[in-house]
Amino acid sequence: QVQVVESGGGLVQPGGSLRLSCAASGFTFSNYRMTWYRQAPGKERELVAAISSAGGTINYADSVKGRFTISRDNAKKTAYLQMNSLKPEDTAVYYCNATFIWGRNEFAYWGQGTQVTVSS
Repeated sequence: QVQVVESGGGLVQPGGSLRLSCAASGFTFSNYRMTWYRQAPGKERELVAAISSAGGTINYADSVKGRFTISRDNAKKTAYLQMNSLKPEDTAVYYCNATFIWGRNEFAYWGQGTQVTVSS
């Protein structure tokens, strides 16, 4: 059974930090590109950060560069998003996505999301 489960969200003051985790099971995690997305109320879902299957390629949205760090541990089948210097505009539901493309086939799994609220 495929599972992608996010955790680590919560309420934090501006300038604070949170570390999100994305635990995967039921598929070969090390083959999958892992991506964190977020969706704020009334806005479209946006890409936050992505990391390739082996961790060699990493991309960030301009809005989080220098503040967020994406990483993964293939042995633990877990991806992480370290978020520092949080701002109120980072408030959103954060989703983890696992994607594997093989030829013309795409396999993609989503977690249920974890709420991050940045407020004083």
